[in-house]
Amino acid sequence: MGIVNVTPDSFSDGGRFLDPDAAVAHGIELAEHGADVLDVGGESTRPGAAPVPADEELRRVVPVVEQLAAATTVPLSVDTTKAAVARAALHAGATVVNDVSAGRSDPEILGVTAAAGAGYVVMHMQGEPRTMQADPRYDDVVAQVGDFLADRIEVARAAGVAEGALAADPGIGFGKTVEHNLRLLAGLPALAERVGVPVLVGTSRKTFVGKVLARAGAASGDLPVDQREEGTLATVVWAIERGASIVRVHDVLPAVRAVRLLDALHSADASAA
Repeated sequence: MGIVNVTPDSFSDGGRFLDPDAAVAHGIELAEHGADVLDVGGESTRPGAAPVPADEELRRVVPVVEQLAAATTVPLSVDTTKAAVARAALHAGATVVNDVSAGRSDPEILGVTAAAGAGYVVMHMQGEPRTMQADPRYDDVVAQVGDFLADRIEVARAAGVAEGALAADPGIGFGKTVEHNLRLLAGLPALAERVGVPVLVGTSRKTFVGKVLARAGAASGDLPVDQREEGTLATVVWAIERGASIVRVHDVLPAVRAVRLLDALHSADASAA
């Protein structure tokens, strides 16, 4: 899943693709690099981010979805928590709704998704983007996130979202410490079994990657965003090896190449056996 942020303030590439033409060109490039789906978002969900009014989010997202739908054959996802934005994006050519609030921010989004026969991704987030990193706490992060996702999947099913149209995202970095994120990645097999639908993992360039790499190099703080790609690739391979069906990334080509090599290794291993 290639990320197309049409925002001025996303943590990794805020402002780079705010212009619709730039966003469309970026999406086309990601598709050419091998993205299986493009995820278009008009509201940053980075820690501390302020909400965006629906009319502004619509202004950012809809033209990009329309143009990408015309220019590529890659399925499009809209990254939103708002029913009005989801409805407009689905009408414009998107076929998946990626909702970081799992339907809690605007419950109507579930009915909109169901009526369109679209896919729906439920994600776990403790709190909201503005406050989620203040002091996240869990007794058992894997079990609690798994239970939350399973519950929200049932809510989506009850709203009419089709059985084969659901996916679940543990929300790496959304109200979690570095240790919580590492435990979730280590516990992906159990999480996948608990939710019973395809699992999406988004680790791309996130703060915990920079912090872990800085620790490994005996440095304080974390690495800048533009120095987190190798760490991102390690998490991509790890996640797929442990049951993730979808990985959401900013830089598609390295991830596609890593996955192709992983597939070749699995094929060689099977032949040797």
